[in-house]
Amino acid sequence: MPNLTKRDIVINISNELGLVQSDVYAVVQKTFDQIIEALASGRDVELRNFGVFEVRLTKPRVGRNPKQPDKDVPIPPRAIVKFKAGKVMKQRVLMRTKELINTSKK
Repeated sequence: MPNLTKRDIVINISNELGLVQSDVYAVVQKTFDQIIEALASGRDVELRNFGVFEVRLTKPRVGRNPKQPDKDVPIPPRAIVKFKAGKVMKQRVLMRTKELINTSKK
């Protein structure tokens, strides 16, 4: 099954609501821009029943270069985006558990 892309989202919403694709694209893109701006400015993004995006700082650690395993490589702390699924999303995704278990056994 192929990935869902932004283009797919725009087409689906456009077809469902009978709106022009360029208008739907503008709204979808503005939504993503708002999420990015909020995270970049230090705010969490909470979308009820979907989930919460938040910026976290990773701990500094020591890595290894596989080509030179005797050399330690310091990895500095950095900001990353974490996502915590909301209640509705968790419930819907949990319904795929059996399907994924059967797929992984093959």
